[in-house]
Amino acid sequence: MIREAIKDLIKWKDGDHRKPLIIRGARQVGKTWIMKEFGRTHYEKLAYINFDNNERMESLFSGNLDISRIITSLQIESGVTIEANNTLIIFDEVQEVPRALTSLKYFCENAPKYHIVAAGSLLGVALHHGTSFPVGKVDFMELYPLSFIEFLNATGNENLTSLLKDKDFELITSFKGKYIDLLKQYYYIGGMPEAVSRFIETQDYTVVREVQNRLLMAYEQDFSKHAPNEAVPRIRMLWTSIPAQLAKENRKFVYGLIRQGARAREYELAMQWLLDCGLIYKVGKITKPGMPLMAYQDFNAFKLFVLDVGLLSAMSGLDIKSLLEGNRVFEEFKGALTEQYVLQQLITNKDITPFYWSAEKSNGEIDFVFQSGMAIVPLEVKAAENLQAKSLKSYCLRYEPKYVIRTSMSDYRKEERLTNLPLYAINGILNILE
Repeated sequence: MIREAIKDLIKWKDGDHRKPLIIRGARQVGKTWIMKEFGRTHYEKLAYINFDNNERMESLFSGNLDISRIITSLQIESGVTIEANNTLIIFDEVQEVPRALTSLKYFCENAPKYHIVAAGSLLGVALHHGTSFPVGKVDFMELYPLSFIEFLNATGNENLTSLLKDKDFELITSFKGKYIDLLKQYYYIGGMPEAVSRFIETQDYTVVREVQNRLLMAYEQDFSKHAPNEAVPRIRMLWTSIPAQLAKENRKFVYGLIRQGARAREYELAMQWLLDCGLIYKVGKITKPGMPLMAYQDFNAFKLFVLDVGLLSAMSGLDIKSLLEGNRVFEEFKGALTEQYVLQQLITNKDITPFYWSAEKSNGEIDFVFQSGMAIVPLEVKAAENLQAKSLKSYCLRYEPKYVIRTSMSDYRKEERLTNLPLYAINGILNILE
């Protein structure tokens, strides 16, 4: 399985001002695998330390954080002679020993020659109380579920990926049936590494759904294990409400859908907890497409998505038969899966921070708006072939954007200002603005 994040790790390794790196991401998105794969393929030696239920490491880091003392102990623990120039040191499940996180400050300041990558469930890293977090002394990298491009590569469709990267839309259109079939698979399977690998092994959608349900159950168990007791019921209620939130015509998050009479302040901690864990994504509303977009955010209106389209399919009970009935899968839940899919592809691009726009006194809405260079780009998402979009027309008349993008099942075409980009080509959205 090839992950695009390996390129970011190589850049980090070769950087002139490299600091210890913390990989952030939800449980089971492949953090351990990518650290080990990076060490195996780009270093002579790999010193892997797992802090989970590791009393020896807890004892080590509870004492003096002298670097030479720590390195000696890490060598004994890993069985690897650590040499600064050719050894990758991995701290896995680092949240279990908070002072190991603190030690990264001293590695940065006193021994920057060592290459250290750390990871752990955000359930611990983001929320651990009393930890002296090494602010400004570490680099960060986000890891997400596999994007559609990574899914194509993992399933042996590298040639289709190449066409997308080359922007050869004449050939892409010739193979659109193949792209659509694979996109249907991705809607159901998603990008969680275990679900993808089990599908590659078995070609069995039932096995995929079993993996997804097991992951969902593990997340719910984490609520009870890691969250404050008083917040657990609200975390669970908010989490399970998201499919219904996205099934609405207007996907703006409504607290009343969690339970009648629910108020924002009652669920602030629950929402922040899920955000910190990487289990949900929050897309804010902007009042106008001005520069920078962040300055025009309406903090009282937003949409929530889950971390993976396959998991949303599982949470929503999407039947496998839907995959076999034409393009119905793209219209399920009024396009909720399609909007989730597009959002998931956008956030894997470090240069895009998506918002959405909604008119004050009408139902008009642009699904996503993002900044690219000096341009504000509206992105309309259409689940079906019907491309009537009154909201987009209204937005263009009001703001006259330089670029307008609509993504749908229709073929690629470029008009005066509007570009229709097929859903299966959305990963290359910035390339068509060049």
